[in-house]
Amino acid sequence: MNNLFRDFHISLEWIKVAAIYIAVVCLLFILRWVTMHFIKRLNSKDVVQNIQAFRVLVNWVTTYGILVFTLIYFSKSKWMFSKVASLGKVEISFFLIIVAILIVSFANRLSKVVTKYLLPKAYDRYQLDRGVQFTFNRIFHYCIMIIAFVISLTTVGIDLSALTVFAGVIGVGIGFGMQNIASNFISGIILLFERPIKVGDRVIVNDIIGDIEKINMRATIIRTIDNEHIIVPNSYFLEEHVVNRSYSDPTMRLRIPIGVAYGTDVEKVRDLLLQVAAEEASEAKVILSNPEPFVNFSGFGESSLDFELFVWISNANQIITTKSNINFRINRVLEQHAIEIPFPQRDLHIKSVADGTFKAWK
Repeated sequence: MNNLFRDFHISLEWIKVAAIYIAVVCLLFILRWVTMHFIKRLNSKDVVQNIQAFRVLVNWVTTYGILVFTLIYFSKSKWMFSKVASLGKVEISFFLIIVAILIVSFANRLSKVVTKYLLPKAYDRYQLDRGVQFTFNRIFHYCIMIIAFVISLTTVGIDLSALTVFAGVIGVGIGFGMQNIASNFISGIILLFERPIKVGDRVIVNDIIGDIEKINMRATIIRTIDNEHIIVPNSYFLEEHVVNRSYSDPTMRLRIPIGVAYGTDVEKVRDLLLQVAAEEASEAKVILSNPEPFVNFSGFGESSLDFELFVWISNANQIITTKSNINFRINRVLEQHAIEIPFPQRDLHIKSVADGTFKAWK
């Protein structure tokens, strides 16, 4: 009877402990919801502009509040320090696991906050381009996470010298089955430092035009002009031919072919094409005046006199729009001056006809 009463008393204690813990956790979530609702209702412009920062801060307080409360509330409980697993001579408990999670997750969130809210101010001050910003962000994040990982292992009690065997096993695994992953990871590091491509560059990969959005550890994300995303392994950019329109000089020559009918005044065509380039340059500042637009009489085609209008633009991302606008102008100007744009024609010449053919047709 005493044992039954004692078990019942222990059960009541556990129910009480669990109820208090759940109540505190629910209270933290309620406070989070009330705070977020209050922030959304504020009309201050400063608050509206930094609402994302407030949301991150509130989530921080909620998440780490729960973890810290768990450590404090159950600090005297035996199960918190009981062995869950062992790694060599090190006994791993729930307490050590929670502490390690706290360190790693805090480092991850700290890295995101610094790269998103603090470093951009330094980038703006020194006018660093988007690619350099991304490189610094990646390096900072990797360093923070490596430091956090080492600290968490030390906190748990794992001797880092014991990881040499583990590193040897990983090395063998890389040698046999992870060559691809290792190659892409090292290629990603080379891309971040050597920077043959960088975030924001416009590239052509397998005749697909797109902008570099992100260089991850294994692959690079490219967003095409059709708003599709291509995931390309990092090693591809070091092993294959890649056209980078933004590598060193953003200016680019635009070539617009045009054919006119035989018998057309070619000097007049040249003047009209230069006039089109000048008119477009007056409206679209992307067209450069130096180098000057140039008309190339490229040759005599099968059914047309072939010309090319060369113009230089300051932004390679505007190729499609600029070329379309110039083509509209060329078509309109040629129509106004009654200049014909021919199309291929074929003449059929009959040399001989078999006897009775015309009779059969009749």
